[in-house]
Amino acid sequence: MTEASRAAAGNIAQYLSEMASLQPDRPAVICAERNRSAQKPVYRQLTFRQLDDQSSQLASGFEAIGIRRGTRTALLAPPSLDFFSITFALFKVGAAPVLIDPGIGIRNFSHCLTQAQPEAFVGIPMAHAVRIALGWARLSLKQFVTIGARWGWGGLDLNAVRRASSSTLPVRAVTPRPQETAAILFTSGSTGSPKGAVYTHEMFDTQVRQIQTLYGIEPGEIDLATFPLFALFGPALGMTVVVPDMDPTKPANADPLKIIGAIQQFEVTTMFGSPALIHQVGLHGEKNGVRLPSLRRVISAGAPVPAKTIARFASLVGVGTQVFTPYGATECLPVASIGSDEILRETATMTNAGAGVCVGKPVPGLDAKIIQIHDGPIPMWTDDLQITKGSIGEIAVKASHASSAYFGMPEATALAKIPDPLKGGFYHRMGDLGYFDGLGRLWFCGRKSHRVVTERGTLFTIPCEAVFNVHPSIFRTALVGVRLGGTTVPVICVELEPSSKTISKSQVTEELRKIAASHPHTVDIKTFLFHEAFPVDIRHNAKIFREKLAIWAEGKLLAAS
Repeated sequence: MTEASRAAAGNIAQYLSEMASLQPDRPAVICAERNRSAQKPVYRQLTFRQLDDQSSQLASGFEAIGIRRGTRTALLAPPSLDFFSITFALFKVGAAPVLIDPGIGIRNFSHCLTQAQPEAFVGIPMAHAVRIALGWARLSLKQFVTIGARWGWGGLDLNAVRRASSSTLPVRAVTPRPQETAAILFTSGSTGSPKGAVYTHEMFDTQVRQIQTLYGIEPGEIDLATFPLFALFGPALGMTVVVPDMDPTKPANADPLKIIGAIQQFEVTTMFGSPALIHQVGLHGEKNGVRLPSLRRVISAGAPVPAKTIARFASLVGVGTQVFTPYGATECLPVASIGSDEILRETATMTNAGAGVCVGKPVPGLDAKIIQIHDGPIPMWTDDLQITKGSIGEIAVKASHASSAYFGMPEATALAKIPDPLKGGFYHRMGDLGYFDGLGRLWFCGRKSHRVVTERGTLFTIPCEAVFNVHPSIFRTALVGVRLGGTTVPVICVELEPSSKTISKSQVTEELRKIAASHPHTVDIKTFLFHEAFPVDIRHNAKIFREKLAIWAEGKLLAAS
């Protein structure tokens, strides 16, 4: 992709059209058809030319039925060839897809659609059935399109949209204004209600550039996409996207054989997976002597990735291939990135001693600051918000790929954004805590809302948990605060490794207490509670719901008192 064409594009769909001209007959999307009874996945594909043509046909049809530039359009479809065609069609016509994680839950779905106020609804039959039964966005919706058989509701099916298309194809993607809304992407809601981050065309444009430059991605590569929204960047980057046979809402339950099989069958060069998926595939690969020489890079994000998980997966790939762990959020991605070479050579040892998780240096063009920890809104940026280098504070970032607002949520927007009237723009408050080291690397110390404030000081989740996670019987731990007798008691919740479920918990507790006493930042932690399986987020199956664990821990301690 040339710099000149990028500068002129502005619309992510234009990148697809350019790639269709450069490599028309190369597969753009290869999707597994989910079939539980089949021994091997059956794959269907679209070439770049076919994806461009089919998305153009749908774009023309959408325009004809009233889904046009600026139309907020809820899209509820599983990863499929139609999903890619529809999404790029909406981008071409200038509509704003409303993209909600399919595993977010019925209640959260209703909340998201009420908040986004979509005017059109494009979805599979089951989505329409639930929409009608629960009254999703009934006050705002005007157009309905069904992907598949239309039952007793109005609107059109996808074939009727195609028939409504004009004969003038291909459709040229609209040239948007940089700050025009391109999509509304909802956060996972792992630390509160999901919020719809407003994505502009400039954001998407910058993200495409950042991802390609950061990881050296080239047209002609093969991408294994286990997270649907991230997969949309593949065709824009000229990569063939392979969607494996898995439930994207439950990455921790993905069958490692199917993931490995897809990598080997299609000679995948790039893989994106949640930490939970990387963990499962790595375990299977290590146990069975699997090698994945085609991979040039592995990218895992969504939650901190344990060093042992990184090391295990790194052993499956060839020399020179790294496992990258970019840091960011729905509102701004990427913020920083680090590779497995640096992690395993240097920072993992520091993490295990309680330094936090190093997420690398900020990406080019992004300005990251560490500011005072403050729970309320900050009306205006001033330089005196910053704290001394090396001290833990809240991470705030300014970048052209940071979302400036949450749709229809002015209070949440005010809480997360700090206007910078002197230099222009704004800083997005990540809601995360961290610090910069002497080399300019950013270290992550946990969510701001998860810090535990006691009479003796403030404890941060990641630095505290890391020193216990090195215990061979521990799968993971979680720091929570419990109010007892008017004071806050720090508690470490413990999830054992599956192979250690029968071990003596009293023995493990004593060993954990010795670990706590050997580190100055954990010396006040005396209470350890064992939990069968931590509650985790829906999107990545990796972020721990510490809020739920805190309630559980309080109940256990009150019952024991």
